[in-house]
Amino acid sequence: MTLLCVGQVTFDQGALAAGDGDRDAARAVILRQQDAFRHDDAAAAYAEAAPAIRSIFPSAETFLGMVRQGYAPVYRNRRFEFGTGEALPDGSLAQGVTIQDQDGTDWEALYTLERGTDGAWRITGCRLRKAPGTSA
Repeated sequence: MTLLCVGQVTFDQGALAAGDGDRDAARAVILRQQDAFRHDDAAAAYAEAAPAIRSIFPSAETFLGMVRQGYAPVYRNRRFEFGTGEALPDGSLAQGVTIQDQDGTDWEALYTLERGTDGAWRITGCRLRKAPGTSA
């Protein structure tokens, strides 16, 4: 397994099969949003969210505030590593990520993404839970 570290973000290059452009593109979207969070760039982070998410959070600042409060391990972390991803029957993608927050607690995240009418992948959601065996 080959891990590539970009800032605080690590991903497994071995899991990116040749010709798997959709998975690569989806991971790139997640990486761009992670980079935006790291730099407190609300507009760039918001740009990676799907229209349904943007309709719930009508401004980039509101969106970033929600992430800071409800998804602190996603917003700031020590480690962010891609796990498995899969294409879903409806054409969307699910991408697993393991995260270690600033306090050293391990988390599991499951990102979902959909392709927009412009052909670009956007994040539709992120489910976050403490990794099994992690105390509350």
